[in-house]
Amino acid sequence: MRFSELAATSRAVAGLRGRLAKIERLADALRRLAPVEVPLAVACLAGELPTGRIGVGGAAVREALADLPGASPGADPTLVELGAELAGIAALRGRGAAAERGRRLRALFARCAAADRSFLAALLQGDVRQGALEGVMADALARAADVPASDVRRALLVTGRLGDVAQAALAGGVDALRALRLELFRPLQPMLAATAESPAEALADLGTAAFEWKLDGARIQVHRSGPEVRVYTRSLHEVSARVPEVVAAVEALPVDSVVLDGEAIALRQGGAPLPFQVTMRRFGRRLDVERLRAELPLSPFFFDLLHLDGDDLLARPADERARLLAERVPPGARVPRRVLETSSEADAFVAEAVARGHEGAMAKALDAPYEAGRRGSAWRKLKAAHTLDLVVLAAEWGSGRRRGLLSNLHLGARDPATGAFVMLGKTFKGMTDEMLAWQTRRLGELALGQEGHVVHVRPELVVEVAFDGVQASPQYPGGLALRFARLRRHRPDKPAAEADTIDAVRAFYARSSG
Repeated sequence: MRFSELAATSRAVAGLRGRLAKIERLADALRRLAPVEVPLAVACLAGELPTGRIGVGGAAVREALADLPGASPGADPTLVELGAELAGIAALRGRGAAAERGRRLRALFARCAAADRSFLAALLQGDVRQGALEGVMADALARAADVPASDVRRALLVTGRLGDVAQAALAGGVDALRALRLELFRPLQPMLAATAESPAEALADLGTAAFEWKLDGARIQVHRSGPEVRVYTRSLHEVSARVPEVVAAVEALPVDSVVLDGEAIALRQGGAPLPFQVTMRRFGRRLDVERLRAELPLSPFFFDLLHLDGDDLLARPADERARLLAERVPPGARVPRRVLETSSEADAFVAEAVARGHEGAMAKALDAPYEAGRRGSAWRKLKAAHTLDLVVLAAEWGSGRRRGLLSNLHLGARDPATGAFVMLGKTFKGMTDEMLAWQTRRLGELALGQEGHVVHVRPELVVEVAFDGVQASPQYPGGLALRFARLRRHRPDKPAAEADTIDAVRAFYARSSG
């Protein structure tokens, strides 16, 4: 298949309104793929590159597209050629890499027709908006391979990798899908939580539930096989060398092989947590690790067990996974947990977590499997204040003492139906000098262009925002706006695909407004 066919499919899917129509159009394209084309095509149709970002920003894309002539007949790359070229660009390092990256990128754009260049540019910048997210792609894959959608979802659950699942389904059908298992040292996307307004609401939805402290740390996933231990962030980057105390803690466990989900957090003397930004310093530094370990030690706390001594546990009930976790991990390395039935008990549990300096608590269904990469109703987060994880869409240059700094942030919630972001308001509150300096640097890297004093950016930076309420507003396209929004922290560890949705904001408004 040529890239032009893939781009045409994306445009067609973007123009369809119904989910079923999108699924059928995608399935038709998937049926026409050669086996070697499947991983790249499936990733691109889901709006991303299988290699992740390849070191190309908005400025590089604009420069590569500037004054390009029309493509020569027959120059359109095949998917195999496109994949090889993107891998080559991603591998460039050292002196002269930026210039060579720009040259090769321009040459690649020159081979594409004008309409297809837009799709390629959006892929490179993570800005494809066609309503073909993983759930739609999974159903399209089941349709194309003529396999039950439940088998596709199970395979996604244990691997977390759409490309691998697509290859298995299209080449080997049900048998190949059912043979897929969790693989040590290939991290899974973490399971995510929805929000509950109160412990009573969580208990009403879940029944008797397990409540855990919600730590304000860095999400980690740790894999061990024999003596080898590797630690991954929530964005699946390996950071083992930066967190030797986490490695040592898992090395000491009485297991042969294990996959653990948890948090790493820097604590004060006495056990109170240090701010999230302080903990994240350990993950951003590759040098002087031993000195930093002495100055700012990390403590790992685990709350889930995904694999143990050769057995995958993702499909087991949460209560069983918790029991096995307690048998192998000592209490000092587990997140405090209690199974509760009444709202008074749950209120007291949440209050205790907050009094000790933590964010709040999590409520978890006792019978739920571990749904890798999904934000389901089985996990509910309960925080002391109303918060949302939103995406920065633009920022405004400050004035006065903030002159020269990007200050007022334009905030958007994710629309799961389209992949776009719906603006909910702005905020310049809650920012320290350190936060202002950091976000100015980071948003400069994400800049797409400027209109007056407003800098538009790629929707990649997630921020946690506290707010007092949600109100109706004709000023914004979603019809809603946050009241008294203020920045709590930046979340560079969290991808935009995991930001809160406009549906969650609408549900909050419906509950609060009656």
